[in-house]
Amino acid sequence: MGRGVDTRNMIIQKSATLFNRQGFSGSSMSDIMNATGLKKGGIYRHFQNKDELAVEAFNHSVEVLRRTYRAAIKDKHTAEEKLLSVLSVYLNITQNPPLEGGCPLLNTAIDTDDTHPLLNQRAQEAMNDWLAFIQSILKEGAEAKEFRADLDVQEVSIFLTSAFEGSVMMGQLYRKDEYIMKYFNQLKQYISCCIKQ
Repeated sequence: MGRGVDTRNMIIQKSATLFNRQGFSGSSMSDIMNATGLKKGGIYRHFQNKDELAVEAFNHSVEVLRRTYRAAIKDKHTAEEKLLSVLSVYLNITQNPPLEGGCPLLNTAIDTDDTHPLLNQRAQEAMNDWLAFIQSILKEGAEAKEFRADLDVQEVSIFLTSAFEGSVMMGQLYRKDEYIMKYFNQLKQYISCCIKQ
């Protein structure tokens, strides 16, 4: 890998953390320069503008999440184990989050709903991928007769994701892991009473 590629990747990684913590609108070029240690020209040598950098930074954040979720289910054998593992990756949000600043999907969706259509579209695409991932685990469970055969996987994936993102938001807001732990305890009960055979 050449120096230029290394520098570009460093800009993306540092900006991903910055945007995830402060939002696209809340991050100025000065903030990006401070985070990367580069001058404006050094940044614009690799990106046409802040918008292009923001999309690349978001893509990087989503890829970090994908790797985290894949790692979470790697050694799990049942659909229930996979579902619990994936939906527990933020249990230690205050000390060891997958990404600093919370969930980039949630943060980007809120930050860009009226201000940045391209980033908002990327957030929707990433959310669609996430929902499809959760639905695949639910389908696997139904096919293996772990979960109910009549399970509405789309409806359940939306419900689980909404509760999951809400718990991440509360954990971030209060800087306490207990909100995510309470969600996780409820999740286990929901699986037992509502979607298992």
